[in-house]
Amino acid sequence: MNLKTLLAISSLASIFVSCANDDPSTLSDTAPINGLAAYRQNVKSIIDNNCIVCHAAVPKNGAPMSLVTYEQVKNAVLNRGLLTRISLENGDSSLMPQGGPRLPQTTIEIINKWNQDGLLEQ
Repeated sequence: MNLKTLLAISSLASIFVSCANDDPSTLSDTAPINGLAAYRQNVKSIIDNNCIVCHAAVPKNGAPMSLVTYEQVKNAVLNRGLLTRISLENGDSSLMPQGGPRLPQTTIEIINKWNQDGLLEQ
């Protein structure tokens, strides 16, 4: 490779690296909801994809409860601090999912909206 080609590749690489965002709290993988949020339609997939690994029918890895059913997740929001635990900052030892990274803010907002909308099951 000649020097000119090497410099061009280096320049392009530095542009791509400088545009990277390694902060998982700013990632968005769930679209905001228009209308009322409901467990089956909006929240269940979040719990299944992020919590069931430990909060299975038989909890694992020291998890204190199961989050498999609507009632269990509703109880966790109302009585067990689920919203607080998922909203903590990266590095906080109480953050869920355990060990982080923190869920994307848009995902947390869906669970908050579900709570504010009355924890509908539909």
